[in-house]
Amino acid sequence: MSKLLKLVLRQLEIDDLDDYLYLTHPSREFHKLNGPYYEKDNEAELKKYIDGLKVLLLKGEKNVFKNQKIIANKDTNEIIGQVNWYWKSKETLWMEVGIIIFNENYWGKGLGYEALKMWINEIFRENPKLIRIGITTWSGNKRMMKLAEKLGMKKEAVYRKARIVDNKYYDSLSYGILKEEWIH
Repeated sequence: MSKLLKLVLRQLEIDDLDDYLYLTHPSREFHKLNGPYYEKDNEAELKKYIDGLKVLLLKGEKNVFKNQKIIANKDTNEIIGQVNWYWKSKETLWMEVGIIIFNENYWGKGLGYEALKMWINEIFRENPKLIRIGITTWSGNKRMMKLAEKLGMKKEAVYRKARIVDNKYYDSLSYGILKEEWIH
């Protein structure tokens, strides 16, 4: 990571909405890597979603994302990306996490590693009974595969030819780490 850039994970704020709309626009490059096999919102749907966030924020809601946070430059407050979590199996205390670096100018600088490490630390700290955290990606997203491995996650499953991107089949890959293995 650049020594000059310090990251913070924080809630979405009302002043972020214009930037968030710009950074998550359907034309952005990250959509080609972040689950490109799923249907995406078009511009009108995205604007409607952000208008809904604005209503909640204006009502005083502080945590409009619930299970997501913004990755921002600690010094400038500029939005860089977003992290999230969801229950894979609440019954067995298993969460999945994800990350998006919106602006491709920040790709390849180690920011994803720093942000996801911070996020996993926060999740384990706030959920002391949690047993494991996983990441699911696809074989066309080489950077996410490297990131999972750099974080110490083990490849636990390969679902062959489970994703279609640009009329070509790719594998779905699942990585995971147990709480006792997490040393960051």
